[in-house]
Amino acid sequence: MYLTGFADEVSSNIEDQIRVTKELGWNAIEARSIGKSNIHDISDADFENVCKVLLDNGIHINCFGSTIANWSKKISDPFEISLQEVERTISRMQHLNVKLVRIMSYARCPGSEQYAKERFRRLKVICDKFLDAEITPLHENCMNYGGMSWMHTLELINNIPGMRLVFDTGNPVVSKDYSKTEDRKQDSLEFFKKIHEHVEHIHIKDAFLDGDQECFVFPGEGDAKIVDILKELKHMNYNGGISIEPHMASVFHDPDAGASSFEESYKIYIEYGKRLMGLLENIDYRPSPFVSQ
Repeated sequence: MYLTGFADEVSSNIEDQIRVTKELGWNAIEARSIGKSNIHDISDADFENVCKVLLDNGIHINCFGSTIANWSKKISDPFEISLQEVERTISRMQHLNVKLVRIMSYARCPGSEQYAKERFRRLKVICDKFLDAEITPLHENCMNYGGMSWMHTLELINNIPGMRLVFDTGNPVVSKDYSKTEDRKQDSLEFFKKIHEHVEHIHIKDAFLDGDQECFVFPGEGDAKIVDILKELKHMNYNGGISIEPHMASVFHDPDAGASSFEESYKIYIEYGKRLMGLLENIDYRPSPFVSQ
């Protein structure tokens, strides 16, 4: 098991992302935004600079947090948008020797019709392209079809051969359970136990609801049952990545959330990482450095 994180929650500057990663004693970043764009959308010149700075500092990218089929994309959008993102992503992942890519299953549709068959068709094409390039596509339970419940996630697994999962601990806390007739939220531990055999990567996020307000907090302070999930991971001898995504200084899918200062974001990220390491130490679950495959 190794530790990593979405260091763009500190800064969009790659040098700052590397600095905060090294201060935590880690050697990997889960790449998402650099500058004003996702890593698969930055210019070739900027990408070459990112590669050089990473190499110079001995820092790896363990996973691409792509925007492919994410919550900002509708199932009615032209499929070519996703296919172009896939091609750019594959090229850059191969350059950096990255084997994991986060994808999603398009935004939820209003109403009951979710066009599941079209989602399955598109995701199968997407996943086949990654698998042909010897890259493992990981679906994240977020504001998408698979994130509607653990049952929806397993439906994706059953219809898309080769796709694996990245499980986000905090998203169930703030997400409606669409598999139930009553209006209730999902349970993070229940969700994890139902899908754990398909999990290849973990995102650590914690939250609670104050009425309708989503409140993101340090790991172990919310309702995501993170300690219980970490114990489950240890019990199953999980040896993949555990990636922090605090959402306390910035929320990437909420433009109204505002942004903290660099100094505050940096401080939060360091504290978040240290608290996660403390939780792991308390259960004698010891991380190792990330090793590129």
